[in-house]
Amino acid sequence: MGWIILILFLCTLPGSAIPSMSMFDKLHVDKIVHFVLFGGTVLLLAYGYYKQKGAISGLALFSLVAVVTLYGLAIEFIQKYLVANRSFDMYDLLADGLGAVAGALVFLWVGKRFLK
Repeated sequence: MGWIILILFLCTLPGSAIPSMSMFDKLHVDKIVHFVLFGGTVLLLAYGYYKQKGAISGLALFSLVAVVTLYGLAIEFIQKYLVANRSFDMYDLLADGLGAVAGALVFLWVGKRFLK
């Protein structure tokens, strides 16, 4: 839960509180950050689910990816309507979704090797 709250905190900082570095803007580092944050969310949630239930189905993993991606969508709307100097960015949402999928794939890869 702490990780999810951290994402909300970071993504709702006012635009003026985010440092602007032209080199990083050109490299789209913010998209990499979104990818890692949301991929990490799926990894952590899937691991917690697995530890509680002893297994995780493909449907449960898909559901985690969908819910985490919807969380990213909700944050984009929060940024657009409630946070000063922030806007809805479809590429952030794409990075969130791709990160969520990558987190699920990493969990499957790790799970097959280490969680048995």
